[in-house]
Amino acid sequence: MHQGSSQNPDKLNMMTTKMTKTKYPLLFLFILIGSHGNAWANETTYLSAEESDPRVLRWMAGSPPQPDKLIMQPQSNYFSFPKLRWTVCHIREFLPTKQVSRGLGSAIPFDYALDEIIDSIKFKPTGDNREITWKESLSSNYTDGILILHKGKIVYEKYLGCLDETKKHAAMSMTKSFTGLLAEILIAEGRLDEKAKVSSIIPKLKNSAFGSATVRQVMDMTTALDYSEDYSDPNADIWIYSAAASPLPKGSDYKGPDGYYEYLQTVTKNGEHGKAFGYKTINTDALGWIVSRATNQNLAELLSEKIWQKIGAEQDAYITIDGRGTPFAGGGLSAGLRDLGRFGQLMLDEGVINGVRVFPESVAQNIQKGGDKTAFKKAGYTSLKGGSYRSMWWILHNNHKAYAARGVHGQTIYIDPKAEMVIVRFASYPQAKNSYIDPTSLPAYQSVANYLLEKK
Repeated sequence: MHQGSSQNPDKLNMMTTKMTKTKYPLLFLFILIGSHGNAWANETTYLSAEESDPRVLRWMAGSPPQPDKLIMQPQSNYFSFPKLRWTVCHIREFLPTKQVSRGLGSAIPFDYALDEIIDSIKFKPTGDNREITWKESLSSNYTDGILILHKGKIVYEKYLGCLDETKKHAAMSMTKSFTGLLAEILIAEGRLDEKAKVSSIIPKLKNSAFGSATVRQVMDMTTALDYSEDYSDPNADIWIYSAAASPLPKGSDYKGPDGYYEYLQTVTKNGEHGKAFGYKTINTDALGWIVSRATNQNLAELLSEKIWQKIGAEQDAYITIDGRGTPFAGGGLSAGLRDLGRFGQLMLDEGVINGVRVFPESVAQNIQKGGDKTAFKKAGYTSLKGGSYRSMWWILHNNHKAYAARGVHGQTIYIDPKAEMVIVRFASYPQAKNSYIDPTSLPAYQSVANYLLEKK
């Protein structure tokens, strides 16, 4: 979370009523996706993964479901735990979406080489002297689905909670990495200049904080924005942003911006661009606008054309939209587990999948090299010390050159070039912030990578 940002009176005056969770119940989802923060008290004791399994709790089971098992819109708690564990597989039942089409071609299946030993791999979570197994870590992290690829073959695949192989799961902020990749592809194609000022591409952003930033600064989130995500402040910018983004009809007394693009025009500058990393979802919304303007396509169409139709996907994906039909570039994607595995393999193989080049190898290499470590360090990500952020990807800078797409509640596409490994995890951890589960997740990924390397 980013707290303590001074409030601009003009922003606050745009609203005639307070931005509160009661006034805008739908906004809870946007808040969770838009932050690596936590929306609940840390002291709360939660049901275990087994106890909170939506199949056990029987959310929305039966036809019709029992009244006490309903999860409905516009109730404000459909994204609170444990209802969260059902909702992540049913986002389009709450929000309007656009299709990310896989096209009409046949899906290209994976080869399998399942390895049962992986379940018994042991490791020590960071800061803990006790050993746990890989299988135990799945429960600890409230895993809904997990896939491990090694040398392009599926060596591990498991579905839990709300997920099965036919369903889609919310990717949350992993969506950002798709948006960043599309920008990198356009740069490689000569259709986007990373050094260009945003205002030269989108004149409507000229008077906003984004206008004086470069495309690269937006891609790496080193913009200097006067934007507060202090959820305890009912007048914080996050509430105005979320009200603007809500696809539900605005009230007659609503005087604020309508949609992502109108909101971005109101963001003011605080500091100097390029000096510090600040994780703010509105950067990705701005980048989504940039790539859409560069191609004259909305993000769903562009993602379909550039990626989804080319990876042999077996399912369409979908992405949530605001009231004006603009896709949520920062966190709106839902997709199938194996299709995200295909995407991860595409990144691992630097733009090639199924023997076909989808984008130049320089695109993946440019992401892998990472961003400004000094700028990243200022953000204080203790579980990612020595890391960086580039093109909406998290770069670990470890000796395996691993990097990842990450989303709240445990969503991950983890790419380990040295081990020739891709891990995709969908999860519904009770707390949003990934730092709560990184001490288990990151050593778990490393232990599997080490095992696969030894197996060669």
